[in-house]
Formats: sequence, structure tokens, C-alpha cells
Amino acid sequence: MDSLTQIVLGAAVGEATLGKKIGNKALLWGAIGGTIPDLDVFVGKLFDTVTELDIHRGFSHSILFSLLLAPVLGFIVNKWYQKSNEANWRDWTLLFFWALFTHPLLDSFTTWGTQIFWPMDYRVAFHSIFVIDPLYTLPFLISTIAVLFYQRESPIRRRWNRFGILYSTAYLGITLLIKTHVNEVVVDSLKQQQIQFESFQTRPTPFNTLLWATNVELEDDFLMGYYSLFDKQPKVIFKRIAKQHLLQREVEKENDFQRLQFLTKGYYTLEQFSDTLVMNDLRFGEFSGWNSIAETTNSVSEENDFVFTYYLTRDNEGQLVVHRKPNQMRKAKEAMNGLWNRLKGE
Repeated sequence: MDSLTQIVLGAAVGEATLGKKIGNKALLWGAIGGTIPDLDVFVGKLFDTVTELDIHRGFSHSILFSLLLAPVLGFIVNKWYQKSNEANWRDWTLLFFWALFTHPLLDSFTTWGTQIFWPMDYRVAFHSIFVIDPLYTLPFLISTIAVLFYQRESPIRRRWNRFGILYSTAYLGITLLIKTHVNEVVVDSLKQQQIQFESFQTRPTPFNTLLWATNVELEDDFLMGYYSLFDKQPKVIFKRIAKQHLLQREVEKENDFQRLQFLTKGYYTLEQFSDTLVMNDLRFGEFSGWNSIAETTNSVSEENDFVFTYYLTRDNEGQLVVHRKPNQMRKAKEAMNGLWNRLKGE
């Protein structure tokens, strides 16, 4: 999730853990603890593209990381406040553990994948909430700010904080229920259109849980479609994109390519342009995919503009080099123009 949301979650967890003892300092240190796992993005910048992708939401988002770092942070902060006698090392350790651990727990509901069980090479991704969702964050933020205006012993303060935590938890539960419904619509649509499929994924589109995207894997192609809870008919219209996985023959044994395969969970397409192999990660779709779905399952996209695209080339020594295609914010802004109309239903 975005940094603001993680700050709010960390602050609320800090308040729930230690607020009655130390007041607003619990919110502050909880917020700090809640942001620490995302410092992996700065570490990743020191490495190549694939290693950077591997590092993000890896070790720093694991249970092990929380268990190892919480006692260290607890010791440091306890030393800092040792004269106050308000909390001990155990109290601070519990605060930091829950602030650190709830961060990847929340991230696991998004699409990227979170390596909670590191060093196991498995990423948890429920695909039920977008990384920025105002309906999740804003009420949570309001309740956390309200906490600041009450004394630490106040029962109203605890009620505000409890409301924020319960609301955010219930919201995540609702996203899973909506996802279950969307999955049923996708399966029914595939059956109605007599499409034999191998697997499929669903995920919410930016900033909402009302318009959902789906990727469906066939033998040689992928289908991409969208469904809004406000659609008059519970039916998904798809467009077809060729996998072209035969293009990977020259790179399929390369470690970097295999890591990209793992990260995409197999949901990728390939294109060849001169000496450059282009790999499109389908998990995050196209910038304005909801505007480009044709009304036939046999349609082929003439121009794909995926959010995550990687260029695979070889250097002078024949080594595989991977570069991520830079995103153009202009296209993202243009994509948002059509999002509202599609969200309202066809």
C-alpha cells in the first residue's frame, strides 16, 4: 500500500499496543515502524532491475524481519526514554513488532506479492485492493487524527482508534467478498462464451473496488476484460492477446528471465522488436485497458501499453540485460479520464 496508508496503520497499531501508557509517542513510533519495511525501495536502487524487483517486498516484508528488528528498535527507543519509566523494553518491542508486521500483512492484499514467509520463495498476493484506495485510507486517517485530541487515559481515544482498526479490517474483508463475486462473474462469462481456460486472475482497478480487471490464461493466448459492479449485465467482454512464448527460447535458461517469470506468476506476453525482446507483465494491465476492450473475444490489441514492461537485450559480452520501460505519467492521467465512465457501468 502507499506510504500514507502504512503510516496510518502503524500509528493505529502503536496506539493500540502502547497508547494508554505513553500517549501520542505510541502513534509516532508506530508510524515510524510502519514505514520501515518500504525502505527496501532505496536498497533496490543500488542493484540491477531484476534484483531490485526481487528485493522489493522481500526480506524486509517478512515475519523473520519483524522478529529480528523489533527487539533492536525496542532496545534503542527504550534507552532513549529510559528516564521516563513509562514503558520497558518488552513494551517497545511489542509495539515495533506489530507496526512492522502489519505492514506486509496489509501489502499481501495487493497485487505485487509479499514475501511474508521469507526465505521461502513464495509471495502472498490476494489481489483484492489497489495500492491506493481512498475508501480504505481516509476514514482510517480521520479516526487516527481524532485520537490525538484526547488524553491517553480517555476511553473516547481508545474508541476512535478501535473504530479505525475495525473499519480497515472490515474493509479488507469486504474486498475479498467482492472479489469472490467477481470471480463467479468471470467464470460464468467464460462458460457463456464457451471459452476453455487454464487459469485466471482478478484485481481491482486504480483507487476503487467497484471496477475489476481480469486476466484469463488460455493455451496460446491471454484474455483481458473488465467488470463493474454497476454493469447492467453480469458479463465480461474480453480482448485476446497472444502469449508468443516461443520467443523466449533463447533466454528461457537465463536466471534473470526465470526470476521475471516467477514474479509475473506466468502472466506475461512477449514481443520481438529487432534485437530486443519485450516482456509485458499482465498482472497490472494496461494504462487505459478499460477503454480498449472490443466487443468480441476474437479481437487483437493493435497497441498494448502495459504498466510494467521489460526490455531484454544482450550486452557486448552476450550477457542478458533487463531494463524496465519508464512509465509516462501523461498516459496515466489520460487513462483516469475514462476510468469513471467505465466504473459507472456499461
